Amino acid sequence: MECNTKTQPLRIGLLGFGHLGQFIYQYIENERHKFIYDFDLIFIWNRSKDIFSTYDKELNQNLIVSTVEEGLQRLPDLVIEVAHPNVIETYGEKILDICNLFIGSPTAFANASLEIALRKKTLESGHVIYIGTGAFWGAEDINKMNERNTLRSLCITMKKHPNSFKLNEPLRSKLIDERTKLGDQPGEIIMYSGPVRELCQLAPNNVNTMAIGAIIASNLGFDRVQGCLIADTSLYDRIIVEIELTGPEKIIDENKQVKFHVKTIRTNPAELGAVTGTATLLSFISSIKRAKGRKPGIHIV
Repeated sequence: MECNTKTQPLRIGLLGFGHLGQFIYQYIENERHKFIYDFDLIFIWNRSKDIFSTYDKELNQNLIVSTVEEGLQRLPDLVIEVAHPNVIETYGEKILDICNLFIGSPTAFANASLEIALRKKTLESGHVIYIGTGAFWGAEDINKMNERNTLRSLCITMKKHPNSFKLNEPLRSKLIDERTKLGDQPGEIIMYSGPVRELCQLAPNNVNTMAIGAIIASNLGFDRVQGCLIADTSLYDRIIVEIELTGPEKIIDENKQVKFHVKTIRTNPAELGAVTGTATLLSFISSIKRAKGRKPGIHIV
């Protein structure tokens, strides 16, 4: 059952305490000093406890739990995952048995069997899966096209500084080799171009925006939504996301075909080496605030 946040703060569990997890923690703690606040953080879990000792701000040690199961015993209303897609694979169904789940690593859905299992579990448990739009611009408009089955193609290009990537093989070695070839010269390195499903396995921490696009454009899905990942040494202070789509063709003046086409370019300020841009952090908070009142299923907010 959804909690009425107007009368009682939503009880939150947080999985992951990296850059994004720390941002969420600090936001919730700051909000608690207000007369009316939306969230009450009841536990924090991270795959490695070492990160808590290096946190340079005051941290409520009573919030830290050793296992996800220990956190769930505190009966949260919503668990927010900002750790790794493997965490969703391991704990997603357990969480949905207890409460709603906000997934910050939607690349987990590139695993088709996991997506099926989680969709089934949300219906069985009556709990809801939420996914934030993050850096994906124009989500509602693309969702409308998907519902009308007028979306013909969707391509998402992400450009970041090479230091911002956390890659699996063979992309990790490819990036090292290509940077060696460039030397001190600036330039772009096309790391991957093709279906999003495969890329989600190769760069799960870097392409959540692409995974969100594949989830929204469900008629195309992970196999038909295209992703292009580019390392650019000039992008030391920003992350660029380009979203390009096409819709139906229409005959104009009886003989000329014109295709519906949209391309957006989003420049997001980001510190050198950061996986997530600053605007995405704030977008994430807005999405968490919207994570309520939906029926069982998977919802982009």
